[in-house]
Amino acid sequence: MARTRSRYAPDRGLTTRMVSTMFFIGLLYVVLVGVLLAVLRGAWPVILILTGGMFVAQFWFSDRIAAYGMGAREVTPQEAPELHGAIDRICALADMPKPRVAVARSDVPNAFATGRSERTALVCATTGLLRRLEPEELEGVLAHEMSHVAHRDVAVMTIASFLGVLAGIVTRVALWGGFARNSRGNDPAGIIIMLIPLISAVVYALSFLLTRLLSRYRELSADRTAALLTGRPSALASALTKVSGQMARIPTEDLRKAEPYNAFYFVPAFASKESLGRLLSSHPTLEQRLDQLARISADLSHP
Repeated sequence: MARTRSRYAPDRGLTTRMVSTMFFIGLLYVVLVGVLLAVLRGAWPVILILTGGMFVAQFWFSDRIAAYGMGAREVTPQEAPELHGAIDRICALADMPKPRVAVARSDVPNAFATGRSERTALVCATTGLLRRLEPEELEGVLAHEMSHVAHRDVAVMTIASFLGVLAGIVTRVALWGGFARNSRGNDPAGIIIMLIPLISAVVYALSFLLTRLLSRYRELSADRTAALLTGRPSALASALTKVSGQMARIPTEDLRKAEPYNAFYFVPAFASKESLGRLLSSHPTLEQRLDQLARISADLSHP
C-alpha cells in the first residue's frame, strides 16, 4: 500500500488491516446490493446505477467535500511560509512529492490530511494549531498527517466509509417510504421488504465498527512512523499533550462542529473515557499514544 520510494517505515499490520477491512466492506456491499436486487427485481437498473454512481462520487469527491466542510483553504508559501517550510522538510525526509497545503480558520487546534492518492493529497492545519505549537511540535504533527498519505490509509478510509453512507441512506429511504405499510398479511415479498431497514442497519453497524477499528490502528501507525522519520518522538508527544489539553478550553459549540470529521483529525474533538465510548472512538486514547512514543524514544536513545 505504501509507496516503495517513501522513507516512511512500512507497517505490515496496517497493510493487513486495510486489506481485511476492504475485503469485509466489499463483502457487506455485495450482500446489501444483492438484497436490494432480490427484493426490488424490477428496479435493478436503477439500483445498479445509483449504487455505482454513489460509489464513484464518494471515491472522487468525498475528500474535497470533507476539506470544504472543515474549512480548508489552500495557501501559498508567501501566505504561510512556516507551514510550507515544515512540509517541505518532511517531504525531503520522506522523499515524497509535496501535497497541497491548506489552512483552516478555526481556534480548534488540529490538522488533517485528505486525498485518494499522493497526487491529490491535501494537508491542512488550523490557525489554532499554528498559533499554539512550536516548530518541532508542528513538524511532528505534519509528519503524522503525511504518514496517512504515504500509507494510503486516507484513501482506504474514504472507500470504506462509503458503505456506511449507502446503508444509512437505504435505511432512511426504507423507513420514510413506508415499506412496511406496503406489505399485506403474510405476503412473503412484503415480509422481505420489511427486512430491508433491518438488514441495512446491520450493514451500517458492521461497517462503522470495521472503519473504527482501522481508524484507531492507523493513528498509532502514523504516530510511530512519524516519530521514526523525524527522530523526535518527544516533539510529537509534546504536541499531542498540548493539543489534547487545549481541547478542554475550546467552546463546546466549536467542538460539536468539528466532531463529524473526527476520523480525519490528528486529535478528536471529543475523547470519551467510557469503555463503550473508547470502543466506538476513531482514535486510540492519549495514554496509548504517549506510551508508544515513550517506547520509541527509549529505543532511539539506546541503539
